[in-house]
Parts: sequence; structure tokens; C-alpha cells
Amino acid sequence: MGLRTRIADEMKATVHGGDLKLERYAGPAGDSGLLGTTPDDPAWRVHGHPAGMLIGGFAALMLQSLHPLAMAGVDQYSDYRTDPTGRLVRTARFITTTTFGSEPAAREAIDLVRRIHTGVNGTAPDGRPYRADDPELLTWVHTAEVYSFLAGHQVYAQRRARLTPAECDTYYAQVAPVAEALGVVEVPRNTYQAARYLARMRPELHVTPAALEALGFLRGFGRTGRERLVIRLLTNAAIGLLPSWARAELGLRRPVFVRVLWDRPVATLVGRGLEWARGPSDIHAAARARLAAAPGEHGRDPGHRLR
Repeated sequence: MGLRTRIADEMKATVHGGDLKLERYAGPAGDSGLLGTTPDDPAWRVHGHPAGMLIGGFAALMLQSLHPLAMAGVDQYSDYRTDPTGRLVRTARFITTTTFGSEPAAREAIDLVRRIHTGVNGTAPDGRPYRADDPELLTWVHTAEVYSFLAGHQVYAQRRARLTPAECDTYYAQVAPVAEALGVVEVPRNTYQAARYLARMRPELHVTPAALEALGFLRGFGRTGRERLVIRLLTNAAIGLLPSWARAELGLRRPVFVRVLWDRPVATLVGRGLEWARGPSDIHAAARARLAAAPGEHGRDPGHRLR
């Protein structure tokens, strides 16, 4: 087995649990998906970029951990300590299904998360009650996540593939239906609204012992030495995507010259290596084929086929 195949198999096992579940993306023929987007749209481009999503995903976990109530739920209910790979697989599968899957598959994934959320409730260490289906907590989790995904794409995609400011606004608008289906009431729909929301949330955000424990676990995660090294390099790069106030709150003091001259180039190299090993995405191919069967959708003529 060659190096490329070994790396690809390891990525597939770590991110997708070894099974891409292509039936979620391949049919029904002509279904436009929950978001109604195409491969040229910002949501597809951002969520389809492996390095940007991995690094942005790690940044999202760090940023999300600063909300004490959200972190209390993770600390008390999540199985990330005993099954971190399973947690990663479920998160990755939710994002790929809601972005690239058929609408029935996306609705099924959302319904499952909503059912899980109804059982996640309790009291944080500071005495405040929380519940995972609280619209305000859901807004925080969603906004921190898509902000970080977009940041990862804008830094680690090739320059010609990065989004324009108008496309960044479109990205926020395109992913909003997922948040709304989960129960978010006021979803930031452009870059300005996302920035305003994060600024408004800052007084409520601070590091907790549970957040520091999760951060330490994340940065040391990996089933093999190679996996631990790659994740360490990518989480180092994720630190550079965080707002400066979030880095300071988490005690992540990597000097700017280290972030720019070491973390970013190394992560770019690792990311391109992972893309080379993966090759063309089977998930994207299945979703493209499903869309191509839709006559007249998105302004296309009957019989048009995506290439």
C-alpha cells in the first residue's frame, strides 16, 4: 500500500469513520439539498476545502469553549474524552450532510441533533442553568463555527479561490438555514452582523477549567504519533485564526512571527499534502451527479450537466 493510500485511508477513518455514506449525497436525483447551493457557491467552496475546514474546525472548538454555558454542556455530556474520533466523525458528517446532502438527508441529520439537544441540560459551575436547545446558545455555537470555517478558508485556500467580501456575506446567508432549522432565532447573515454579534458576546465569554481541559485534550489528540503531530501542527495554525482577545483569554501566547512565519506555512504544506492524498472527493462527486439530474434548476437548461 502506497503512502498516498495510507494517508487517505487514515483521513477517511478519522474524519468519516471509514464510511462516507454516499447514499446521503447521491439521491434522490434532482434534489437541490437543504441550502439549494451549487459547487460554485460560497457554502460549497468553504465547506469543501479540507485544510480550511480542519483548521477552522479546531479554531471553532477553541472559540466555542469560551462560552461558560456551552462549555458546561460539553463538559457534562460530551464523550470527547472517551471517544474523540467518534465526536469528530459525527460533527464532520453533520456538516457534509447539511451542505452537500439531499434535503431529506439534511433534515434527518438536523432532527437527530435536535433530539439529542432536548436531553442536554443542567447547571453550570457558576450556578446558571443551561440547555442545549436554548436559541441563544445555539446562536453562539453556529456563529463561532461558521466564522472560524470562513477564516480557515480565507487563509488556507489558494489565493484565487478565496471569497470576495460580497461572497463572504453570501456564505453567511447560505448557511443560515441550517442554524434556523436547529432553532436559532436571529442568525447573522453577513460579515458585519457576525462581527457585531461576536463583539456583543465578548463580556459573556471567559475561560473556565473545563475549557482549558478541553483545549489541552484537543492539542494532544491523536491515535498514532503521525496523527498527533499533524493535529498539533493544525491546532497551532488554528490559534492564528482566533481573534486576539480569544487567544489572550485562552492563554495561547504564540508570537505573531511564529504564527505567520512558521505555523501558517507549515499548515499550508500539511493541508496540501492531505488534499493530494485524498484526491477528488467522492462526496462532492456524488452530490454533483445528484444536482446534474435536476432540469432547469439554478438557471440551467434541461439536460445540463455539471462538470
